[in-house]
Amino acid sequence: MSSSTTATARTVRRRTLRVAGAALTVAAAFSLTACSGSDGAASKPGGPSGAGVAAGASGAGSSAGAQGADAPAGSAKSGSGEGTSSHSGSGGTSSHAGSGGAASSRAGSGGGAGKGKFCRTSDLVMEAVDSSPDQKVGEVTVQMTNKGGRTCSATGFAGVDLKDVDGTSAPVHRGGEQPRITDLKPGDTATFSISYAVDFSGDSLASPTNIIVTPPNETHSVSLKWPAEALKLAGPYDEKIKVHPVGIAN
Repeated sequence: MSSSTTATARTVRRRTLRVAGAALTVAAAFSLTACSGSDGAASKPGGPSGAGVAAGASGAGSSAGAQGADAPAGSAKSGSGEGTSSHSGSGGTSSHAGSGGAASSRAGSGGGAGKGKFCRTSDLVMEAVDSSPDQKVGEVTVQMTNKGGRTCSATGFAGVDLKDVDGTSAPVHRGGEQPRITDLKPGDTATFSISYAVDFSGDSLASPTNIIVTPPNETHSVSLKWPAEALKLAGPYDEKIKVHPVGIAN
């Protein structure tokens, strides 16, 4: 074999090796690109999942923030509710109870404040006397004298119940008059009357023994004896028996 032929063969081999090397390089490059693409595709689902977690965390944070924002509002409402309750209590449970009870005349009801504070039951000396103007109209008057050391108001209707000899009691209904301001200085006397129909038949079973009196704007009562000289009350104990507002004694 000649030297020229050998040189040509060597040149061809070198070119063949270079081409093969280049082909391997290209194949390796494609292989790496494919792997990288596969890894990227595999990592992509993870990406949105992570974003979803972040969104969920953000949503939870927003929810918590909303709850936090709501909490002060709820707290304020609760405080407002307690304030309302406190205001309701300070509005005077006794006063409301007195008004409700006064409808059936079981508790005293004021008709307006006078100059002084309301007269307490313990401040008053009370007595029931017959005050019938004639033998046809029955009337009993209750006198209330202020034995306290300050001026007090007895304005309104007293609560009145009549207790019968059989042990039962019945409330007395109010008259339709408008109460007048009645202030009692120490030693002053106020009165109110109970009017009723007189029994002329002798068949009435009503026989009152006591008058249960609750002064206006009070809840404590006193039991007074029904006047022995009072005219016979015609039963039954109904709306025909009336209690009239408190006023200054003449």
